[in-house]
Amino acid sequence: MQNYICKTCGTQFKATENPPEHCPICEDERQYIGWNGQAWTTMDTLLQDHHNIFKSPEDNLTGIGTHPGFAIGQRALLVQSSPGNVLWDCISLLDQATIAFVRSLGGISAIAISHPHFYSSMLEWSHAFDAPIYLHAADRQWVQRPDSMIQFWEGETKVLAEGLTLIHCGGHFPGSSVLHWAQGMNGKGALLTGDTLQVVSDRRYVSFMYSYPNLIPLPAQVIKQIATAVEPYAFERVYGGWWDRNVFDDAKNALARSVARYLNATGH
Repeated sequence: MQNYICKTCGTQFKATENPPEHCPICEDERQYIGWNGQAWTTMDTLLQDHHNIFKSPEDNLTGIGTHPGFAIGQRALLVQSSPGNVLWDCISLLDQATIAFVRSLGGISAIAISHPHFYSSMLEWSHAFDAPIYLHAADRQWVQRPDSMIQFWEGETKVLAEGLTLIHCGGHFPGSSVLHWAQGMNGKGALLTGDTLQVVSDRRYVSFMYSYPNLIPLPAQVIKQIATAVEPYAFERVYGGWWDRNVFDDAKNALARSVARYLNATGH
C-alpha cells in the first residue's frame, strides 16, 4: 500500500495498492491534468532526486521549498512564535533533514493551509510533528487523505495563537484563506497569502483569479469580499506562495491599488 502523490498538483492520496485512477483536484477546472496524462509518484521516489531548501526573508520566518521544483512549486512558510510555530501552506516532500532543521527551530505546533492546491503531503508533516491541521470547512470535499489530525474551522476568522489569525477570504476556492502575522515586518504586520492574493511579477501589486493556469477571472463582488475580509488588519508586507513573490513595502496600499486596477479592468 502506498500513499501516491499526483505529479501535477503534488497532492498525496490515501494509501492504495495501485495508483488512483483520477486526481479530482487536477480534474477541476481551476487546475489541469498534466499534458502527458495523469501521473503519480511516491515519497520514496521523490526522495531519490529531490531535497528541501530553506531561506529566511526576515526574523522568525523561514521558507521551505523543494529543489528541483515539483508539481505547483510553492514553498511553505514557518512562522516562529513564542506560543508555538505555525507552518503556513505545505509542500509534498518531507525528509529527515527537514524534520531535523524544523525541530531545531522549535518544531511545529499547528499547520494551516490556504486552499486545496497546497494540501500536498500535509499528513506527513502533521504526523512528524504531532501538529493539527487547520482547513476551512468550505473546502472539506477536496481532502484526499482523511485523518483525525485535520480540524475544519468555520466562520470568518480563527485565532491560532496570539498575533496569528486565519482570515477567510474566498475567491480562488470557497474556503481560500490568508494568515495575518501581527509581529511580521517588525511589528507592522504581514499577510501570508498563498495565491488567495497572488503577488504578480512586478511585486507592486497582487491579483486574484478563480483559475490561474486556465486564466479564469473572479467576479467583482468576490474581489470586494476579499478586500473587506483583510481590511481590519494592519500589514506592511505580503508573502505570496512562491519564492520571491512578495510585496515588501506598503502592502496594504498595494492591495487597495490592486483591487481598484482589477475592478477598472473588468468594467467596474
